[in-house]
Amino acid sequence: MQSPLNPKSQIPNLKLPRVLIGVGGGIAAYKVCEVVSTLFKAGVEIRVILTRSAQEFITPLTLATLSRHAAYTDDHFWQPIHSRPLHIELGEWADMMLIAPLTANTLAKLAYGMADNLLTNTVLASTCPVLLAPAMNTDMWEQQAVQRNWHQLLTDSRYHGNGTASGLLACDRVGAGRMAEPPEIISHIQSLLHTQGKRDLAGKRVLISAGGTREYLDPVRFIGNPSTGKMGLALAQAAFHRGASVTLVHGPASWDVPLGVQGISIINAEQMQQVMLEYLPDAAVIVMSAAVADVKPRDYSTEKLAKRSLPQALPLEPVPDIVAQLGQLKQPHQCLIGFAAQTGDIVTPANEKLQNKKLDFIVANPIDQPDSGFGSDNNQAIFLDSHGRKVEIAPCSKLQMAHHLFDFVVSGEI
Repeated sequence: MQSPLNPKSQIPNLKLPRVLIGVGGGIAAYKVCEVVSTLFKAGVEIRVILTRSAQEFITPLTLATLSRHAAYTDDHFWQPIHSRPLHIELGEWADMMLIAPLTANTLAKLAYGMADNLLTNTVLASTCPVLLAPAMNTDMWEQQAVQRNWHQLLTDSRYHGNGTASGLLACDRVGAGRMAEPPEIISHIQSLLHTQGKRDLAGKRVLISAGGTREYLDPVRFIGNPSTGKMGLALAQAAFHRGASVTLVHGPASWDVPLGVQGISIINAEQMQQVMLEYLPDAAVIVMSAAVADVKPRDYSTEKLAKRSLPQALPLEPVPDIVAQLGQLKQPHQCLIGFAAQTGDIVTPANEKLQNKKLDFIVANPIDQPDSGFGSDNNQAIFLDSHGRKVEIAPCSKLQMAHHLFDFVVSGEI
Protein backbone atom coordinates (compact mmCIF):
# COMPACT_ATOMS: atom_id res chain seq x y z
CA MET A 1 0.00 0.00 0.00
CA GLN A 2 1.26 3.45 -0.79
CA SER A 3 2.03 5.68 2.19
CA PRO A 4 -1.10 7.78 2.83
CA LEU A 5 0.80 10.66 4.40
CA ASN A 6 3.82 12.71 3.48
CA PRO A 7 7.15 11.05 4.26
CA LYS A 8 9.11 12.61 7.10
CA SER A 9 11.79 13.74 4.68
CA GLN A 10 9.25 16.00 2.96
CA ILE A 11 7.98 17.77 6.09
CA PRO A 12 11.08 18.42 8.24
CA ASN A 13 9.86 21.72 9.70
CA LEU A 14 6.26 20.74 10.41
CA LYS A 15 4.78 19.14 13.50
CA LEU A 16 4.36 15.48 12.65
CA PRO A 17 0.93 13.92 13.14
CA ARG A 18 0.63 12.13 16.48
CA VAL A 19 -1.40 8.95 16.72
CA LEU A 20 -1.95 7.03 19.95
CA ILE A 21 -2.88 3.38 19.38
CA GLY A 22 -4.61 1.29 22.02
CA VAL A 23 -4.42 -2.47 21.48
CA GLY A 24 -7.08 -4.73 22.95
CA GLY A 25 -6.96 -8.44 23.69
CA GLY A 26 -7.88 -10.34 20.55
CA ILE A 27 -6.23 -12.35 17.80
CA ALA A 28 -6.72 -9.40 15.42
CA ALA A 29 -4.02 -7.58 17.39
CA TYR A 30 -1.51 -8.91 14.86
CA LYS A 31 -3.02 -6.58 12.23
CA VAL A 32 -2.01 -3.59 14.32
CA CYS A 33 1.63 -4.32 13.46
CA GLU A 34 0.98 -3.38 9.82
CA VAL A 35 -0.86 -0.23 10.87
CA VAL A 36 2.00 0.89 13.12
CA SER A 37 4.69 0.07 10.58
CA THR A 38 2.91 1.84 7.72
CA LEU A 39 2.18 4.94 9.76
CA PHE A 40 5.77 5.18 10.99
CA LYS A 41 7.12 4.93 7.45
CA ALA A 42 4.71 7.70 6.45
CA GLY A 43 6.13 10.08 9.03
CA VAL A 44 3.62 9.72 11.86
CA GLU A 45 4.69 9.81 15.50
CA ILE A 46 3.21 6.82 17.29
CA ARG A 47 2.68 5.78 20.89
CA VAL A 48 1.13 2.43 21.78
CA ILE A 49 -0.78 1.25 24.84
CA LEU A 50 -1.43 -2.45 25.34
CA THR A 51 -4.10 -3.73 27.70
CA ARG A 52 -3.13 -6.62 29.93
CA SER A 53 -5.05 -9.09 27.79
CA ALA A 54 -3.49 -7.69 24.59
CA GLN A 55 -0.09 -8.88 25.83
CA GLU A 56 -1.37 -12.46 25.53
CA PHE A 57 -1.46 -11.96 21.75
CA ILE A 58 1.36 -9.53 20.95
CA THR A 59 4.33 -8.24 22.92
CA PRO A 60 5.20 -4.66 23.87
CA LEU A 61 8.65 -5.29 22.35
CA THR A 62 7.13 -5.93 18.92
CA LEU A 63 5.17 -2.68 18.90
CA ALA A 64 8.02 -0.72 20.47
CA THR A 65 10.31 -1.90 17.68
CA LEU A 66 7.82 -0.95 14.94
CA SER A 67 6.94 2.44 16.46
CA ARG A 68 10.53 3.28 17.53
CA HIS A 69 9.22 4.18 21.00
CA ALA A 70 8.55 2.28 24.19
CA ALA A 71 5.10 0.68 24.27
CA TYR A 72 3.08 1.33 27.44
CA THR A 73 1.28 -1.19 29.64
CA ASP A 74 -0.58 -1.03 32.93
CA ASP A 75 2.75 -1.66 34.68
CA HIS A 76 3.81 1.84 33.57
CA PHE A 77 0.48 3.30 34.64
CA TRP A 78 0.64 2.18 38.24
CA GLN A 79 4.26 3.14 38.83
CA PRO A 80 4.96 6.77 39.88
CA ILE A 81 7.95 7.25 37.57
CA HIS A 82 6.64 10.21 35.56
CA SER A 83 6.70 13.87 36.47
CA ARG A 84 3.03 14.05 35.40
CA PRO A 85 0.42 11.28 35.31
CA LEU A 86 1.09 9.14 32.25
CA HIS A 87 -2.53 9.04 31.08
CA ILE A 88 -2.68 12.85 31.18
CA GLU A 89 0.53 13.24 29.19
CA LEU A 90 -0.54 10.73 26.56
CA GLY A 91 -4.05 12.18 26.30
CA GLU A 92 -2.70 15.68 25.72
CA TRP A 93 -0.02 14.45 23.30
CA ALA A 94 -2.31 12.69 20.81
CA ASP A 95 -3.87 14.29 17.73
CA MET A 96 -6.09 11.23 17.49
CA MET A 97 -6.46 7.75 18.95
CA LEU A 98 -7.06 4.34 17.41
CA ILE A 99 -8.34 1.42 19.48
CA ALA A 100 -7.82 -1.84 17.60
CA PRO A 101 -8.95 -4.46 18.16
CA LEU A 102 -11.76 -3.02 20.24
CA THR A 103 -13.04 -5.82 22.47
CA ALA A 104 -16.52 -6.14 23.95
CA ASN A 105 -15.00 -5.45 27.37
CA THR A 106 -13.29 -2.20 26.39
CA LEU A 107 -16.35 -1.14 24.39
CA ALA A 108 -18.55 -1.51 27.48
CA LYS A 109 -16.11 0.49 29.60
CA LEU A 110 -16.01 3.34 27.08
CA ALA A 111 -19.79 3.36 26.65
CA TYR A 112 -20.27 3.84 30.39
CA GLY A 113 -17.29 6.14 31.01
CA MET A 114 -15.39 3.60 33.09
CA ALA A 115 -11.63 3.86 33.57
CA ASP A 116 -9.75 1.04 35.27
CA ASN A 117 -6.58 0.75 33.21
CA LEU A 118 -4.11 2.92 31.32
CA LEU A 119 -6.02 2.80 28.03
CA THR A 120 -9.44 3.76 29.36
CA ASN A 121 -8.00 6.43 31.65
CA THR A 122 -6.13 7.94 28.70
CA VAL A 123 -9.30 8.04 26.61
CA LEU A 124 -11.09 9.98 29.34
CA ALA A 125 -8.10 12.28 29.79
CA SER A 126 -8.09 13.26 26.10
CA THR A 127 -10.31 15.30 23.79
CA CYS A 128 -9.04 14.13 20.39
CA PRO A 129 -11.01 11.99 17.89
CA VAL A 130 -11.06 8.27 18.64
CA LEU A 131 -11.29 5.68 15.87
CA LEU A 132 -12.73 2.33 16.93
CA ALA A 133 -12.03 -0.93 15.10
CA PRO A 134 -13.97 -3.72 16.83
CA ALA A 135 -13.20 -7.40 16.45
CA MET A 136 -14.94 -10.35 18.07
CA ASN A 137 -16.87 -13.56 17.47
CA THR A 138 -20.09 -13.12 15.50
CA ASP A 139 -22.35 -14.15 18.38
CA MET A 140 -20.54 -11.72 20.68
CA TRP A 141 -20.77 -8.87 18.16
CA GLU A 142 -24.47 -9.44 17.57
CA GLN A 143 -25.40 -9.52 21.27
CA GLN A 144 -28.01 -6.88 22.06
CA ALA A 145 -25.86 -5.45 24.86
CA VAL A 146 -22.81 -5.13 22.59
CA GLN A 147 -24.79 -3.46 19.81
CA ARG A 148 -26.39 -1.11 22.35
CA ASN A 149 -22.96 -0.09 23.66
CA TRP A 150 -21.63 0.33 20.11
CA HIS A 151 -24.44 2.59 18.93
CA GLN A 152 -24.48 4.51 22.20
CA LEU A 153 -20.76 5.23 21.94
CA LEU A 154 -21.07 6.45 18.34
CA THR A 155 -23.60 9.09 19.42
CA ASP A 156 -20.62 10.85 21.01
CA SER A 157 -19.03 13.03 18.33
CA ARG A 158 -15.53 12.05 19.50
CA TYR A 159 -15.94 8.45 18.43
CA HIS A 160 -15.69 7.20 14.86
CA GLY A 161 -16.48 3.60 13.98
CA ASN A 162 -14.67 1.52 11.39
CA GLY A 163 -17.27 -1.22 11.63
CA THR A 164 -16.67 -4.93 11.18
CA ALA A 165 -16.38 -7.03 8.06
CA SER A 166 -17.76 -10.49 7.45
CA GLY A 167 -15.48 -13.43 6.81
CA LEU A 168 -13.69 -16.37 8.37
CA LEU A 169 -12.99 -15.69 12.04
CA ALA A 170 -10.33 -17.25 14.26
CA CYS A 171 -13.05 -19.39 15.86
CA ASP A 172 -13.75 -20.89 12.39
CA ARG A 173 -17.09 -19.13 12.31
CA VAL A 174 -17.95 -17.29 9.09
CA GLY A 175 -19.84 -14.10 9.82
CA ALA A 176 -19.65 -10.52 11.05
CA GLY A 177 -17.11 -9.42 13.62
CA ARG A 178 -13.89 -9.44 11.59
CA MET A 179 -11.73 -6.37 12.18
CA ALA A 180 -11.27 -4.00 9.25
CA GLU A 181 -8.09 -4.55 7.25
CA PRO A 182 -5.07 -2.27 7.89
CA PRO A 183 -5.34 -0.25 4.63
CA GLU A 184 -8.93 0.69 5.45
CA ILE A 185 -7.98 1.66 9.01
CA ILE A 186 -5.04 3.71 7.75
CA SER A 187 -7.27 5.58 5.29
CA HIS A 188 -9.67 6.41 8.12
CA ILE A 189 -6.77 7.65 10.23
CA GLN A 190 -5.64 9.90 7.38
CA SER A 191 -9.15 11.30 7.08
CA LEU A 192 -9.41 12.06 10.80
CA LEU A 193 -6.02 13.75 10.80
CA HIS A 194 -7.24 15.95 7.94
CA THR A 195 -10.69 16.78 9.32
CA GLN A 196 -9.77 16.67 13.01
CA GLY A 197 -12.87 14.59 13.46
CA LYS A 198 -15.46 16.99 12.06
CA ARG A 199 -18.48 15.50 10.30
CA ASP A 200 -19.44 18.35 7.99
CA LEU A 201 -21.32 15.99 5.63
CA ALA A 202 -23.40 14.39 8.38
CA GLY A 203 -27.03 13.95 7.39
CA LYS A 204 -26.26 14.29 3.68
CA ARG A 205 -26.53 11.61 1.02
CA VAL A 206 -23.61 11.60 -1.39
CA LEU A 207 -23.87 9.82 -4.75
CA ILE A 208 -20.58 9.05 -6.48
CA SER A 209 -19.74 7.41 -9.79
CA ALA A 210 -16.34 5.82 -10.28
CA GLY A 211 -14.21 3.90 -12.73
CA GLY A 212 -14.52 3.29 -16.43
CA THR A 213 -17.42 1.81 -18.36
CA ARG A 214 -17.10 -0.94 -20.95
CA GLU A 215 -19.06 -0.91 -24.20
CA TYR A 216 -18.93 -4.41 -25.65
CA LEU A 217 -18.66 -5.40 -29.31
CA ASP A 218 -18.98 -9.09 -28.43
CA PRO A 219 -18.56 -11.08 -25.17
CA VAL A 220 -14.79 -10.54 -25.08
CA ARG A 221 -14.10 -7.22 -26.84
CA PHE A 222 -15.07 -3.77 -25.66
CA ILE A 223 -14.35 -0.05 -25.96
CA GLY A 224 -13.02 1.25 -22.66
CA ASN A 225 -10.40 3.37 -20.95
CA PRO A 226 -7.68 2.88 -18.31
CA SER A 227 -9.67 4.33 -15.38
CA THR A 228 -9.30 2.20 -12.24
CA GLY A 229 -11.86 4.07 -10.12
CA LYS A 230 -9.31 4.92 -7.42
CA MET A 231 -10.38 8.56 -7.35
CA GLY A 232 -14.02 7.63 -6.90
CA LEU A 233 -13.05 5.16 -4.19
CA ALA A 234 -11.15 7.91 -2.36
CA LEU A 235 -14.13 10.25 -2.69
CA ALA A 236 -16.41 7.60 -1.18
CA GLN A 237 -14.02 7.04 1.71
CA ALA A 238 -13.64 10.75 2.40
CA ALA A 239 -17.38 11.43 2.27
CA PHE A 240 -18.15 8.50 4.57
CA HIS A 241 -15.45 9.53 7.02
CA ARG A 242 -17.01 13.03 7.09
CA GLY A 243 -20.36 11.59 8.12
CA ALA A 244 -22.24 11.21 4.82
CA SER A 245 -24.39 8.32 3.69
CA VAL A 246 -22.58 7.24 0.53
CA THR A 247 -23.64 5.33 -2.56
CA LEU A 248 -20.80 4.41 -4.91
CA VAL A 249 -21.78 3.42 -8.47
CA HIS A 250 -18.71 1.87 -10.05
CA GLY A 251 -17.51 0.10 -13.14
CA PRO A 252 -15.27 -3.00 -13.07
CA ALA A 253 -12.73 -2.57 -10.27
CA SER A 254 -9.97 -4.48 -8.51
CA TRP A 255 -10.77 -2.94 -5.09
CA ASP A 256 -13.48 -3.65 -2.53
CA VAL A 257 -16.17 -1.13 -1.62
CA PRO A 258 -15.32 0.36 1.80
CA LEU A 259 -17.18 -0.77 4.90
CA GLY A 260 -20.23 1.41 5.47
CA VAL A 261 -20.53 2.47 1.82
CA GLN A 262 -23.31 1.17 -0.45
CA GLY A 263 -21.70 -0.15 -3.60
CA ILE A 264 -23.50 -0.75 -6.89
CA SER A 265 -21.55 -2.43 -9.68
CA ILE A 266 -22.28 -1.67 -13.33
CA ILE A 267 -20.63 -2.47 -16.65
CA ASN A 268 -21.71 0.02 -19.30
CA ALA A 269 -22.86 3.62 -19.58
CA GLU A 270 -26.53 2.75 -19.92
CA GLN A 271 -26.47 0.81 -16.65
CA MET A 272 -24.68 3.67 -14.91
CA GLN A 273 -27.22 6.12 -16.28
CA GLN A 274 -30.11 4.08 -14.88
CA VAL A 275 -28.61 3.83 -11.40
CA MET A 276 -27.50 7.47 -11.19
CA LEU A 277 -30.95 8.70 -12.22
CA GLU A 278 -32.62 6.35 -9.74
CA TYR A 279 -30.57 7.61 -6.81
CA LEU A 280 -30.40 11.26 -7.88
CA PRO A 281 -33.57 12.53 -6.09
CA ASP A 282 -32.30 11.63 -2.60
CA ALA A 283 -28.74 12.91 -3.04
CA ALA A 284 -27.51 16.24 -1.68
CA VAL A 285 -24.12 15.92 -3.40
CA ILE A 286 -23.51 14.12 -6.69
CA VAL A 287 -19.93 13.51 -7.82
CA MET A 288 -19.52 12.28 -11.38
CA SER A 289 -15.92 11.06 -11.28
CA ALA A 290 -16.44 8.05 -13.55
CA ALA A 291 -14.72 7.92 -16.92
CA VAL A 292 -17.79 7.13 -18.98
CA ALA A 293 -17.32 6.02 -22.59
CA ASP A 294 -18.30 8.55 -25.26
CA VAL A 295 -19.35 5.97 -27.87
CA LYS A 296 -20.25 2.31 -28.16
CA PRO A 297 -20.33 -0.21 -31.02
CA ARG A 298 -23.58 0.16 -32.92
CA ASP A 299 -23.97 -3.60 -33.25
CA TYR A 300 -23.42 -6.23 -30.56
CA SER A 301 -22.78 -9.89 -31.25
CA THR A 302 -23.88 -12.38 -28.59
CA GLU A 303 -21.16 -14.74 -29.78
CA LYS A 304 -17.47 -14.02 -30.06
CA LEU A 305 -16.65 -12.75 -33.52
CA ALA A 306 -13.96 -14.60 -35.41
CA LYS A 307 -10.99 -12.45 -36.29
CA ARG A 308 -11.87 -12.66 -39.95
CA SER A 309 -15.41 -11.43 -39.14
CA LEU A 310 -14.30 -8.24 -37.42
CA PRO A 311 -15.48 -5.16 -39.36
CA GLN A 312 -12.82 -3.13 -41.13
CA ALA A 313 -14.61 0.00 -39.97
CA LEU A 314 -16.43 -0.20 -36.66
CA PRO A 315 -19.81 1.57 -36.72
CA LEU A 316 -20.29 3.60 -33.53
CA GLU A 317 -23.09 5.43 -31.81
CA PRO A 318 -23.07 7.83 -28.81
CA VAL A 319 -23.81 6.68 -25.26
CA PRO A 320 -25.98 8.70 -22.85
CA ASP A 321 -24.41 11.96 -21.60
CA ILE A 322 -25.03 11.18 -17.96
CA VAL A 323 -23.56 14.30 -16.40
CA ALA A 324 -25.54 16.55 -18.77
CA GLN A 325 -28.74 14.74 -17.78
CA LEU A 326 -27.92 15.15 -14.11
CA GLY A 327 -27.29 18.84 -14.69
CA GLN A 328 -30.72 19.24 -16.28
CA LEU A 329 -32.52 17.32 -13.53
CA LYS A 330 -30.76 18.49 -10.38
CA GLN A 331 -32.69 20.69 -7.97
CA PRO A 332 -31.50 23.99 -6.42
CA HIS A 333 -30.62 22.29 -3.13
CA GLN A 334 -28.41 19.72 -4.87
CA CYS A 335 -24.71 20.08 -5.67
CA LEU A 336 -23.33 18.49 -8.86
CA ILE A 337 -19.58 17.97 -9.26
CA GLY A 338 -17.95 16.85 -12.48
CA PHE A 339 -14.46 15.77 -13.51
CA ALA A 340 -12.47 16.72 -16.61
CA ALA A 341 -9.44 14.54 -17.33
CA GLN A 342 -7.36 16.50 -19.84
CA THR A 343 -3.98 16.84 -21.48
CA GLY A 344 -2.29 20.17 -22.20
CA ASP A 345 -4.55 23.09 -21.28
CA ILE A 346 -6.85 21.65 -18.62
CA VAL A 347 -8.66 24.82 -17.51
CA THR A 348 -10.34 25.97 -20.74
CA PRO A 349 -12.15 22.70 -21.55
CA ALA A 350 -13.04 22.25 -17.86
CA ASN A 351 -14.63 25.70 -17.75
CA GLU A 352 -16.62 24.91 -20.89
CA LYS A 353 -17.84 21.65 -19.37
CA LEU A 354 -18.72 23.45 -16.12
CA GLN A 355 -20.98 25.84 -18.00
CA ASN A 356 -22.38 23.53 -20.68
CA LYS A 357 -23.28 20.71 -18.30
CA LYS A 358 -24.71 23.05 -15.62
CA LEU A 359 -22.27 21.88 -12.95
CA ASP A 360 -21.69 23.56 -9.62
CA PHE A 361 -18.05 22.42 -9.38
CA ILE A 362 -15.55 20.73 -11.64
CA VAL A 363 -12.20 19.05 -11.07
CA ALA A 364 -9.73 19.54 -13.90
CA ASN A 365 -6.94 17.02 -13.60
CA PRO A 366 -4.02 16.44 -15.98
CA ILE A 367 -3.55 12.88 -17.16
CA ASP A 368 -0.29 13.65 -18.96
CA GLN A 369 1.69 14.44 -15.80
CA PRO A 370 3.86 11.90 -13.97
CA ASP A 371 2.17 9.95 -11.14
CA SER A 372 -1.19 11.58 -11.78
CA GLY A 373 -4.49 10.59 -13.31
CA PHE A 374 -5.59 7.12 -14.41
CA GLY A 375 -4.27 4.23 -12.32
CA SER A 376 -2.08 6.39 -10.09
CA ASP A 377 -2.35 6.53 -6.30
CA ASN A 378 -1.79 10.28 -6.53
CA ASN A 379 -3.43 13.15 -8.33
CA GLN A 380 -3.22 16.89 -8.93
CA ALA A 381 -5.97 19.21 -10.04
CA ILE A 382 -7.50 22.63 -10.40
CA PHE A 383 -10.91 23.10 -8.78
CA LEU A 384 -13.36 25.50 -10.44
CA ASP A 385 -16.88 26.48 -9.43
CA SER A 386 -19.79 28.25 -11.05
CA HIS A 387 -19.04 31.46 -9.09
CA GLY A 388 -15.59 31.83 -10.59
CA ARG A 389 -13.55 30.44 -7.72
CA LYS A 390 -10.37 28.62 -8.69
CA VAL A 391 -8.03 26.59 -6.46
CA GLU A 392 -4.96 24.70 -7.57
CA ILE A 393 -4.13 21.49 -5.68
CA ALA A 394 -0.53 20.27 -5.74
CA PRO A 395 0.23 16.56 -6.20
CA CYS A 396 -1.03 14.51 -3.26
CA SER A 397 -2.71 11.18 -2.55
CA LYS A 398 -6.16 10.70 -4.03
CA LEU A 399 -7.69 10.53 -0.55
CA GLN A 400 -6.12 13.87 0.29
CA MET A 401 -7.40 15.22 -3.03
CA ALA A 402 -10.90 14.02 -2.12
CA HIS A 403 -10.76 15.86 1.18
CA HIS A 404 -9.47 19.02 -0.50
CA LEU A 405 -12.44 18.82 -2.88
CA PHE A 406 -14.98 18.44 -0.07
CA ASP A 407 -13.28 21.32 1.78
CA PHE A 408 -13.73 23.43 -1.35
CA VAL A 409 -17.36 22.37 -1.74
CA VAL A 410 -18.28 22.84 1.93
CA SER A 411 -16.69 26.29 1.94
CA GLY A 412 -19.24 27.14 -0.75
CA GLU A 413 -21.98 26.13 1.70
CA ILE A 414 -23.69 23.19 0.05
